[in-house]
Amino acid sequence: MTASGPPADERLARVALSVACEPGIAGLLGAVESHSAAAVVDRLWWAAGREGTRGRLGSLLRAVDPAAVLDRGREAGIAFAVPGDTDWPAALDDLSGVTRDGRGGVPVGVWRRGPLREVSRRSVAVVGSRAASPYGVAVATDWAAGLTDLGVLVVSGAAYGVDAAAHRGALAVGGPTVAVLAGGLDQPYPRGNAGLVERVAETGALLSEAAPGSTVNRGRFLTRNRLIAALAGGVLVVEAGHRSGALSTARWALALLRPVGAVPGPVTSAMSVGSHRLVRGLEAALVTTPAEVVELVGDLGADLAPEPAAEVRPTDDLPGPLLDVREAMPARGEVSVAELTAATGLTVPTVVQALAALAERGLVDGWGERWRLRAPRRADA
Repeated sequence: MTASGPPADERLARVALSVACEPGIAGLLGAVESHSAAAVVDRLWWAAGREGTRGRLGSLLRAVDPAAVLDRGREAGIAFAVPGDTDWPAALDDLSGVTRDGRGGVPVGVWRRGPLREVSRRSVAVVGSRAASPYGVAVATDWAAGLTDLGVLVVSGAAYGVDAAAHRGALAVGGPTVAVLAGGLDQPYPRGNAGLVERVAETGALLSEAAPGSTVNRGRFLTRNRLIAALAGGVLVVEAGHRSGALSTARWALALLRPVGAVPGPVTSAMSVGSHRLVRGLEAALVTTPAEVVELVGDLGADLAPEPAAEVRPTDDLPGPLLDVREAMPARGEVSVAELTAATGLTVPTVVQALAALAERGLVDGWGERWRLRAPRRADA
């Protein structure tokens, strides 16, 4: 940014705000949406040196050279997209006017890296605890792979635990995945997942509201969660403790009228307390398979999950009298025709015919007056 005055170019003004301002400040983003980034920067620029927030922001803006920031980003393979660009994720426009605790609004722009240009509505944000249990990691990995195989794009935050497992699951079956970071794309956090983030960038996309060179703080993770919720067609909470950040993502999804699904865990697990609270509060649907997640975020009536196959039992296709007689037989010991007649209310000929038919099916043994269940079939009783 030149010392003579603020940039009149809208894109450069948005770059400057991305560098100088904390992401997700609802009031600031609302002003940008109502007026323009150039107008907001102009006003803040001339407030530099004064007391208060505007004065501090103005001083920070004067220290930014947005053209140089863009150049450094291009050298690192990082592009900057703003609303209206062909590679702007249109789903982020849904954040307009949506705020929580002073955070919210449409970003001034997003920094992106990777070949994936479009994030479709057929996508799911898979989120959960960083300190995930082996159960949570297994579900996140397997379900992300299953969702990818079903043509659903997996979005997450590249954190430890459930996030990392979700990205790995999608990559394992050769699918792209999207990681939304809380800091600059040139220094991914946590550092231990740097290799994973690089793999995501090779086939999918990395996105961040924070400019290259930006570090992370707790507030930026919470602010970042609204982007994860907005980008996806719905949110899947795999595992979430009482204070899990995944619950923040779920709340953003609900504010955006996105469906939320939660995976049940053991009732004794502290890692599933938050997930169970969402279900108990009717804020999330309980899901038990990737197909049920697709039904949750898919087209109404077109993406129905198949009904789970019931256990097939020898008695399933028995006509009424045969079933009545068979159900009236004790699990152990013999029973007479007279006793069966009394227990079922059927006539003697009907009971005798039913016993003969059951014997042909291998379900009972006997002859004349004494009958019993065939021993190998007792487990089907």
